[in-house]
Parts: sequence; structure tokens; C-alpha cells
Amino acid sequence: MSARRVLTDAILATMTPEGPPYGLIEGGAVAVTDGRIAWAGPAGDLPTAFRDAPLERLDGRLVTPGLIDCHTHLVFGGDRAREFEMRLEGASYEEVARAGGGIVSTVRATRAASDAALLASALARADRLIAGGATTVEIKSGYGLDVETELRMLRVARAVGDARALTVRATFLGAHAVPPEYRDRPDAYIDDVCLPALDAAAAEGLVDAVDGFCEGIAFSPDQIARVFGRAKALGLPVKLHAEQLSNLGGAALAARCGALSADHLEWLDADGVAAMAAAGTVAVLLPGAFYFLRETKLPPVAALREAGAPIAVATDCNPGSSPLTSLPLAMNMACTFFRLTPEEALAGVTRVAAQALGLGDRGVIAPGMRADLCVWDVAHPAELAYRIGDAPLAARWVKGAPC
Repeated sequence: MSARRVLTDAILATMTPEGPPYGLIEGGAVAVTDGRIAWAGPAGDLPTAFRDAPLERLDGRLVTPGLIDCHTHLVFGGDRAREFEMRLEGASYEEVARAGGGIVSTVRATRAASDAALLASALARADRLIAGGATTVEIKSGYGLDVETELRMLRVARAVGDARALTVRATFLGAHAVPPEYRDRPDAYIDDVCLPALDAAAAEGLVDAVDGFCEGIAFSPDQIARVFGRAKALGLPVKLHAEQLSNLGGAALAARCGALSADHLEWLDADGVAAMAAAGTVAVLLPGAFYFLRETKLPPVAALREAGAPIAVATDCNPGSSPLTSLPLAMNMACTFFRLTPEEALAGVTRVAAQALGLGDRGVIAPGMRADLCVWDVAHPAELAYRIGDAPLAARWVKGAPC
């Protein structure tokens, strides 16, 4: 951890919600003390107390908050490249899942993989996210669907954070799919596996939030409500995969439960938009899955904007519907497919993504915030969403130190 230092001669995209677009400060400086931002503003206004601190001159480069991926499935075994071929041959995502592929095929591979193998592959994906500016990443379970493997996945997620200069938030996603041994018995699966696994994960300190998949091929709103009730009893925040393939009212359920976020949302209706806006539940858009599955139903971005619902963007990195490991590319897709502005996209992977994870100490460049920062070889923040598959990262700072 650093003590005192100053980054200067920079363009700051502070991403504070008030002020100019991007919270932009030309000719800016950031003062850091013990891993926290102590001051940010025009370099000429640097407080006297920092005039003798070590300087890092950035030669006019752009500085943003460290990027935050608030929805990933980074830990899994195997791959599903063959299913990619099947979909290109005409099979739908739902048809693949009902035929025994989809999530269930990854469950088989994940159960068979060793902890070491799961960690090695997850670290390779994490390194690609890091190369694109990620400093905080959420990682879900949900490919074990038995008590032992769900816990192993969460332990591996924690190990990713231990092995890299990266904050990892671990999310329990036991209600992701019904495994073959519980086919047509989803309520029994909730009773026998999901809730006991959640209890065990919480007791071991492995879980920061609880998620579910509310969909016709997964779990009903009533079943998700049972999982959320246990999460509440354990003092854990919730979030939900909702309205991806149909509208079951999952987003409204998430909002009623005070969820941090509802994610996907292609089939979100006006009632769901209103409920999320009223509750402050973040709408997490996942353009990688939209692209990969060749979807055509757009999430209601204009309605979310009009209602004042916060909008985040994430990779949804997973083997079956979004093998994406670049937040800048996710930003570009969100702008291209969903018509977010570049400023909205950058806010969606910084300030709003932090909100989607319940992290109030990052996502903007402001005093008191954690000094997770990215330095980019670009002249304007719009370039981060403009470039396709290019992440011109010059440096990444975590807790006030380059890494």
C-alpha cells in the first residue's frame, strides 16, 4: 500500500454525478494517502500539504475510476463451443438447455474439475479482465448445484481475489438451474440443496450476496422468493437474473425484496421499470449475452432512463452465453446495441456498477474513496466505448499503488 503520492498532468474522468459530463477535469491531479483518495481537482489547486509528495506525471493521459464488473460467472469447468455451433445451426438457447445442454453441461464439467483446475482457468479469465482495467469483479457460483461443488466454487472465487490485486465479491447462485438428479422437482432441489448450501456458505464466510435465475427454464418467482427469504434471514443482499427470455415479473420481485440489482431485463415491462426505479434497484445490462445469443428484444433503456433507474453494464462472462472478458468491449456493445451514451456506459462500469455490488467506497474519483484507478492512453473518455476490442490501458492502480 502507498503512503502519500500525487498523480498529476492528467485528464480526470471523476464520474461524479454532478458537474460536467464524465465529471471531467482537464489538467487534473489526484492525491492519495494510505490507499484512499485524499483530494482531486485541477493540478494548480493542489493543497499545500501534498506539494512535497512523490509525483507521478501522466503526460496528459486519461484517469478513470478502476472498472467494476458487477456480473460474472468466472469460475467454471469446460467450455461450450459445440453449443455455439448448434445455435448457429438453428437451435435456440432454450432448446439447447431443454436437450440437456446449456447450464447443465457446465455443471457436469465443473463437478468433475479439481479446485486447482477451476482456479487456474478462473485466474486466466480474471487476468483478461484486469488487462481491460478491472479492479473489482463479482464472481457467482451456480455451476455446482450440489452442496459440495457450490462451496468449492465460492472458495475458488475467494482464492482469485487472494491471488490478484483485485477485489472479488462472491455471489451464491445456487438457484441457477435444476440439476438432472432433481429433474421436474425444483422445490425439492431448493429444500435439499440450495438452502443448505446457502446456509453452509454463509457460515463459512464465503458469500457476499445471493442471486437466482427467475425464468421458465429455471425457477419461478415463488421459488426465488423462498431463496431470498433465507438470504434476508442471513443478512445477505440479493440480486436476480430477470426477464432475459420472458417476463415472469422477476424484476418487480427483486425490487420488492430491496435487491441490489436485476440483470438482463430484455423483457422488462413498465411495471418492472417503475418498481426498480422506486426501489433504487440497479438495472444491469449484459450486451455480451444479447450479442452471443443473437437476441432481438432490446431492454427498455429509454424507459429506465425516464424513470431514473440506475443502469450498469457488465460482461456476464460465462461459458454458454457470453464468453466475454473485456469491460471496454461490453461498453462498446452497450452503446452500439442498446444506445447507451459513452458517458452512461462508463458510469455503468464504475459508479453504477459499484452501486450494483453495494460498494459505496469506489467507482468515482473523490475524497474518501478507495484509490482504485485506471490510466488510459486516450485523450477523451468517449474513446473507451468507441474502440472495438481495444483496451488502451497504460496503468492500473489498486489501493493507491500501481500493479
